[in-house]
Amino acid sequence: MHALAKPRVKICCIRDLDEARTAIRYGASALGLVSHMPSGPGIISEPAIAQIVAKVPPPIATFLLTSEQDVGNIVRQQRCCGTNTLQICDRLTRGSYLDLKRSLPGIAIVQVIHVTGPESLDEALAVEPSVAAILLDSGNPSLAVKQLGGTGRQHDWKVSRKIREQVEVPIFLAGGIHAGNARQAIEEVGPFGLDICTGVRTEGKLDEQKLAALFAGI
Repeated sequence: MHALAKPRVKICCIRDLDEARTAIRYGASALGLVSHMPSGPGIISEPAIAQIVAKVPPPIATFLLTSEQDVGNIVRQQRCCGTNTLQICDRLTRGSYLDLKRSLPGIAIVQVIHVTGPESLDEALAVEPSVAAILLDSGNPSLAVKQLGGTGRQHDWKVSRKIREQVEVPIFLAGGIHAGNARQAIEEVGPFGLDICTGVRTEGKLDEQKLAALFAGI
C-alpha cells in the first residue's frame, strides 16, 4: 500500500479526557489508550479508558493497547473499554485473529511487531493476512520484564522500510519519533501513520509546544 504524503498521526499514552481533546485539537487522527502492561508509560484503568472513549468524536480512531495474549481476555477488555481498534502488543498464545474477528465484528485489529532485526519482516508477513494494519515499534517482548512500547527508542528504520515495501496493509511507525526526526521517518520509511508517545511529552505530561512542533514539521 502506498504511503500518504502526510501520514496520519496517532498520539499514544493518553491519560485523560483533557489530553485526548488536546491531541485531537492539534491534529491527531487516532488516540492510544494503554491498559495493563508489564512496563512503560501511560497505563490507565479500563474504566478510565471507557470514560475517555465515550467522549471521543466518531472520526477519531481509539486504540486499546493490550498486553493480553489470550483472545478471551482481549475480548473482555475491548467490550469493557469500547474502543474501535485493538492494538495487540504481544503475540497471541491462546485463540486466533479469526476468533477475535468473530467475537468483535467491526473492530479493527492492529498487530505490533517489535523490530529487533531482519526476522521481523517474516513476522510481519505472517500476520499480514489477519490484521487491518501493522504497527512497528521498538520494544522487546523477549526480556524478563517485557518491553511492549513507550520505550522512546528508535529501531532500525531500514528494516521498517523493507516491511512497508513488502506488506499490503497500512504500516504505523513508532519508537523514538519526535518533532526533530518525524520528517526523516516519513522520508526513510514512508509509513501510513506515525505513532508517538514520549516524543510529545515532558515529565510524562502531554506538551502542547511539542505537539505543535510535531504537526508543523510533517
